[in-house]
Amino acid sequence: MGRTSRKKRSTAANRAIAASAALILGGGGLVAVNVHASAGEGASGPPPGRFQDAARQLSTIDCPDAGLALPDVPDRARPEVDRELAAMDTQITDAYRQFADRRERIARDPDLAGNAVLGPLRAKRTASLDRIGTAVERVAGNRPQGLDGLAGCGLRADDQNGGDDDGAGGTDDGQGRVGNGPEAADFVDIRSVQPDRDRPRNRRGASRGTFTTDCGRNENGKFNPDNVIAAPGVSNGAHHMHDYVGNQATDAFAGDDDLAGGETTCRNQGDRSTYYWPVLRLQNGQDEDDVDADGGGRDGNAGEIQTPSQVTLRFVGSPVGKVTAMPRFLRIITGDAKSFTNGDANANASWSCTGFEDRQLADKYPICPEGSKVVRSFAFQSCWDGRNTDSANHRTHVTFAREDGRCPDGFRAVPQLVQRIVYDVPPGPGFAVDSFPEQLHKPGTDHGDFINVFDDKLMKKVVSCINGGRRCR
Repeated sequence: MGRTSRKKRSTAANRAIAASAALILGGGGLVAVNVHASAGEGASGPPPGRFQDAARQLSTIDCPDAGLALPDVPDRARPEVDRELAAMDTQITDAYRQFADRRERIARDPDLAGNAVLGPLRAKRTASLDRIGTAVERVAGNRPQGLDGLAGCGLRADDQNGGDDDGAGGTDDGQGRVGNGPEAADFVDIRSVQPDRDRPRNRRGASRGTFTTDCGRNENGKFNPDNVIAAPGVSNGAHHMHDYVGNQATDAFAGDDDLAGGETTCRNQGDRSTYYWPVLRLQNGQDEDDVDADGGGRDGNAGEIQTPSQVTLRFVGSPVGKVTAMPRFLRIITGDAKSFTNGDANANASWSCTGFEDRQLADKYPICPEGSKVVRSFAFQSCWDGRNTDSANHRTHVTFAREDGRCPDGFRAVPQLVQRIVYDVPPGPGFAVDSFPEQLHKPGTDHGDFINVFDDKLMKKVVSCINGGRRCR
C-alpha cells in the first residue's frame, strides 16, 4: 500500500464476518508461537525455561517499557533516544517473525524459544539501552539508573493473557487455527453494559462553550505506520497503520516548519493541526493493499481498512473555570498503545454504540444491535504545564484534570480535544484496531495523537468561544 493511497472498498453487503485468515500461521494444534501472538512492554512473565507445552499455547514476549522508565531526557539527547526506543519496538517485532519461522521446531523443543529468540533479543535490547545511556550521559553528565534491568524479556503463556478456554488464544476460524486476535472475550453486547456515572457538573465560572473543526473522515486515504510524536525520524515507528485527518504533511520526518506549511483537510484553513489514530479493520480475511507492507501485514495487521462514517473534532472547556490558549505545536498522545502489557495506568480507550453512548467500554469492543454503529472516542488531556510543547516520555507536560475538574498544581486548563469516530460495520465481533504485533489488537490499546497547528488568530477564537459560552465552528 502506498503511504497515501487506498484501493476501492467492497460494499458492506459483501463483508463476511470471519476470522482473520490472512493472519493464520499454522493449523490445528501445531501452532506453537506466531508473529500474531503478543509481544509487550511489561516486566512480568515466566523465564524461557518454563515455556511449557508450546504446541498447544501461544505466548507473549513480555519486556519492560524503556520509554516509561525515561521521564527525564535532555532535549539534545531526545532524537537519539527516540530512535533507539523505536528500534527496540522493531526488535520485538522481528522476534515474533523468528518465532513464526521456527514454530514447528519450537513445538518439538520449547527451550529453542529462549535460546534462539529471547537470548538474541536481550542482546539487541542491551545494545540499544547502552546507546540510550551514552546519549543521555553525553548531554547531562549522568547516566540514567536502572537501564540494565530493562533488557531481559520473558514469555507469558496464554492463560496469563486471559485467552480462550481451549488454551489456544487469538481468533479461532472454526477449524482450530489461530490468528493474532481479537478473541471472543474482547467483545461484549453494549446492551449489557451499565450506564456511566455523570461527569463533574459545571460550576460558576465554568467555560461552557465549544469549538468544532471539520477536517473530514480521511476520505483521501492518507495512511502511514509512522508516529512523528513518539518516534520522530523513524519510518514505521508505530508498527501499525494510522488514519490521518488535518495536516497532510505529517509523517515521521515532518518538523514544525513542515507542519506549518502543510496542506490541510480542515475546512477552516487556520487549522493545520495533525489528528491521527490507528485504523480499524474488518477481520474478514480480505487482503488490503498493505498486506506485504510495514505497518500492515508485515506487522500482523491485516483485513479491510474501514473509512469512518463520521469524525467529530470538538474542543471543550473546563467545568471549573476559564481556559487559556494552547501553544502552537503542542503534542498530546492520549491512551497507551501498549496497555495490554503495560497495564492501564495510561490507557484511555472508550468504545460504545450510537444510541448507547451513556455506556462506555474501556477494555472491550462493543457488539452493537442492528441499526447502531460502533463509536470510538478520545477525551484528550486538558491540563498543560505552561512551558513545554512535549516531554521526554510525551506525557508529563500534559495531564488530565482531577475528579473535581481542577488541574493539578502547576498546570493550567487549555481547550480539551474530544474526538468521536463512528464506523458502519456489520453487527457482532469481526473488527479490530491496528496495534503493535505484541498487543493482540486489544481494544484497550486504542489511542489518539494530536499536534496543535492552529494559527494564532483561530486559537484566540477557540478560547473566546469556549470561555464565552458560545458554540463555534
